[in-house]
Order: sequence, then structure tokens, then C-alpha cells
Amino acid sequence: MASHEVDQKALGAFAASTGLEDPFLSTMLYKVLGLSVMLSKKLLRARRLRRLDPTRETRSLQMYHHIIWLSREGLLILEEFVLPMVEAYVELKVLAHKLRASFYHIFVLFHNQPAVHSPGVIGLPANGATISGTGLGILSQEPGTRFSFKSKPEILPVPVELASRWEHLSAGRVAQHPPGLAPVQPPKPAASFLLPLQDFTTTATACFNHAATLAERMLPGSHPLRLSVKLEYAAYIYDCLHDPTACRRLAKQAIADVYNAREGMDDDSFEDAAEIVRVLGRMVKRGGKPSSGGSTTRTGTPGGDKSRSEGSETSQTRRGTATTTTATTTTTMMSPKSETPATMTNRI
Repeated sequence: MASHEVDQKALGAFAASTGLEDPFLSTMLYKVLGLSVMLSKKLLRARRLRRLDPTRETRSLQMYHHIIWLSREGLLILEEFVLPMVEAYVELKVLAHKLRASFYHIFVLFHNQPAVHSPGVIGLPANGATISGTGLGILSQEPGTRFSFKSKPEILPVPVELASRWEHLSAGRVAQHPPGLAPVQPPKPAASFLLPLQDFTTTATACFNHAATLAERMLPGSHPLRLSVKLEYAAYIYDCLHDPTACRRLAKQAIADVYNAREGMDDDSFEDAAEIVRVLGRMVKRGGKPSSGGSTTRTGTPGGDKSRSEGSETSQTRRGTATTTTATTTTTMMSPKSETPATMTNRI
């Protein structure tokens, strides 16, 4: 989807420019643009509610279902009618592949198995108690993991005749669960009727890699569409793959490509690129190491109370000096003598 304003503006421009030479492509682009506008408003609300358990029927699940349905329809239009028709274009081709990755990004956020975010209701662990084929409840946890020591297993001698007879009887017998002790299947999400539940991270990562490769090969480093691809790719790595280091590395590289670019830019492209670079700069700072003192605004000094008192006195002295300097500057700026009558006459 066209999540960013830059994508929506470019998608609308391409839909308008292809209206005469290819009306069908223009119609499909307008449909994708309309779906993107509707999705962008719902995603702002739904991203704060995605920790809700998707297996329970609640009122907010209607918004989840609408998001998944809109994303499914947008991906269908994009893959069936848009991508086969954009090979002759450059910017539109990059944008189309970026939109496909964006739709898979939505699937990973709201309809992935396993979920990339923990649900609101935590179920039983996957490595809990299981039922063996003989009907005896045996914990899957290895013996000795609960204790710091390892005990020797107890060996019980078994007569040879009984062992051979048991092997003969169990050879033609198929192990089955006792009646009423069948494994419990986890409940399926309510949106499974819209889209099959599966792991979309592999497909989404491949789509983002392909879109980023196309953007690097076809567009300059300061192009807004290239920066938009890198921006959402970094957000996907941080939100879905949970790799802050790779996210910061990708954002830093995108910013470096902007400063190393030598191509010319118009005013609109410059403003769009500057806005995306500003967001990328915040993503570089996001996820950094917290301070050891438990606060990000103040750090402790190793000198003890004396250092704190000296620091506070120094801070008060500096604040007093800064206040005096500011007052002097303000008085000078507001003084009527700072501007001569001749200067005022010339300005009038």
C-alpha cells in the first residue's frame, strides 16, 4: 500500500499520466490509491491494538478484518493487473514492487503465524505436558533440568522372555491415544476465512529485498521513492524481524546515499526527501542502549555529593550568566537607539 504521503502523491501522478496511453493501468492505479488511503487511516488505530488476542470475537476485530480484506484486494489488483504492465516504466516499477512489499508487511503485522507480537491472552507453552502413546502422562522436559545436579538413571533388570514377548506383541500394534485424550488444537483466528494463516515473513522479506535492489539500481540516492522504500524496509526490520541493529544500519546507509548523491532535484523532490531523511534520522536514534542510571536525561557523577553540589552551583552560575546575557540582548534589540532614523526612512 501507499503508506507514506510521497507514495500516494507519486501513485496519483502515475495514474493521471497513464490515463491516455493506458486507461486500464490508470484505473487499477486509482483503485490501489483508494485502498491505500482507506488503509492508512485504519492502520493508525489498529497498530496500537495489535496485541489483542485475534482468536476472540471482539468489536475491534471488525477493523482487523477490514484491514486484512483491503490488503488482500490491493495485493490481488497489484499482482494480477499492475506488475505485469509496469516493465516499461522506471519509477512506477519501483513503486509497484514497494507497494507489494507493503501489503505483505500488513499481513505480517496482523495475520501472521507465528505472530510477531505477543497476544493479549497468553496460552499454554508449546513444550508443556504431553500424552504418550501408552496413556501415561510424561513431561517433555528433560530430567535433571530442574536441578543443578545430575542423577544416575535407575536400571531395572527385565527378563529376556518378557522382553521378547513384548516386542512380538507390539510389532503389529499401532500406538493410539486413549479416548478423550486427543491433542488439543489451538483455536484459529477469526480472520482465517479471509486469508489462510501462514508465515508471511519470508515472502515479505524477499519482496522488500527485491524492491530495495530495484530502487538502488534504477533511482539515485536522493530520490524520494528510493528513500520511501528504505524507510518502510527499516520499519519492517524493526517491527517484524526485531533487529534494531540492522534497522539502524539500513537507515544510516540511506542517509549516506542522500548526501553522496550528485543528481539535481526540484523543490518538491527536495522537500519530500528532506522529510523522509528526518524520519530516518529518528529511526537511527531509536532502539539505542539505555543509560546505566535508569534515566536517559541525567547521568550520575562518580564524585559523590560534593560533585553534585559543585555541579549544581556551576549550573546555577551558568544559568545566571545566560539570563543576564539574554536580558542584555533583548534590551539591545528592543532599544529605539539600535536603528537610526535614516535607516527607518530608507526602510519605509
